[in-house]
Amino acid sequence: MNNTKIAVIGLGYVGMPLALALSDHFPVVGFDVSEARIRELLASHDRNLEITSERLQKTSCHFTGDEQNLADCTVFIVTVPTPITPDNQPDLELVQKASATVSRYLKHGDVVVYESTVYPGVTEDICGPVLAQGSGLTAGHDFWLGYSPERINPGDTEHTVNKITKVVAGQTPEVSAFLAHIYGKTNGGNIFVARDIKTAEASKVIENAQRDINVAFINEVTQVMNKLGLSIYDVLDAAATKWNFLPFRPGLVGGHCIGVDPYYLSHCAQALGHDPQVILAGRRTNDTMGGYLADYLMSRLPKGKGPQKILLLGFTFKENINDIRNTKVMDMYNPLRIAGHTVEVYDPHASRDEVRDHYGVELLSQRPQGADYDVAVLAVAHQAFRAIDTKVLNDIVKQGGLIYDLRGIWREYDFAGTHEYITI
Repeated sequence: MNNTKIAVIGLGYVGMPLALALSDHFPVVGFDVSEARIRELLASHDRNLEITSERLQKTSCHFTGDEQNLADCTVFIVTVPTPITPDNQPDLELVQKASATVSRYLKHGDVVVYESTVYPGVTEDICGPVLAQGSGLTAGHDFWLGYSPERINPGDTEHTVNKITKVVAGQTPEVSAFLAHIYGKTNGGNIFVARDIKTAEASKVIENAQRDINVAFINEVTQVMNKLGLSIYDVLDAAATKWNFLPFRPGLVGGHCIGVDPYYLSHCAQALGHDPQVILAGRRTNDTMGGYLADYLMSRLPKGKGPQKILLLGFTFKENINDIRNTKVMDMYNPLRIAGHTVEVYDPHASRDEVRDHYGVELLSQRPQGADYDVAVLAVAHQAFRAIDTKVLNDIVKQGGLIYDLRGIWREYDFAGTHEYITI
């Protein structure tokens, strides 16, 4: 333990805060294949806006894109993304490439830990052989495997890496204890040691699948309530007075976790010959919610007025972050455009260049003024939009125009007949 030097492979939303937390207690190398990412970090800038410049200036973590700097590390923590393919199958390419990189510097006694979300068996059955082949060493004899599921929630300042329970598991009780020691340094020893690596892998993949199903239930109920002429938010306010009612809210469910992990779990189930009946039920509902919300809006537009000018407020996959991966706002944008409406988008957090490059959508550079829109749609509940008052909304939407609040954040506003307000 005295010679422990840690390499964190992948410096995104997961790896970056972990590397900084560990560097307060151990020598840490933060490695990323993106040269642009390394240049930014060396200049004390985090493009994800999760880490302050002051924190980056003070850290002892060595940021590098040169894999030679991994040579004297003894613990390797892999935190790269695990997305899905276009046909919704697990895409393990990045985690396998990271494993191949680590394998070139693996030594006797080293430990390789995976934080990337996977289905049970990936660490030992897929990553382990990649490490063994590249190093010429044997997993469980010459080097050791571990798993510690990531629980970073982008934009969440409460459940940070130093405040949450960390699950760890190793190939042996000794490796598990070693990982408990390392991770325990970052969060005051708040560690849960899982029975084994597959158990730890399974615990992660069901966390987000469970949330996906719960949100899907509320999304489906929302559609029923709309047909009854009821607001789901009014219904939820009443139901939430029961002590054991779960406080889930409707919305667009995208991103790189909840929108992805159920497919990893269902792939595992099917590989075992089990036909999952519930796991993907949430995905079927949530993947179509954007289209439903667009259709609902169009059903409420004035008849006979022709194409409308619509402003979408928000583009990221969740509030108060700049991450646009798998954003379901596009599922509203596309059908509205296809129907002939003029659709513009404003998001104070999203990168205009990234949105243009990935989706072909040109974001507005600033919040519009001048009451030029027939409709304003609150799609993502950024704090900046929560702070908007009726005066600002009056300055965006034409007199008598429609305000469509998907998140119910303006329900208490009095529009005094100036606009039609609807929610879901």
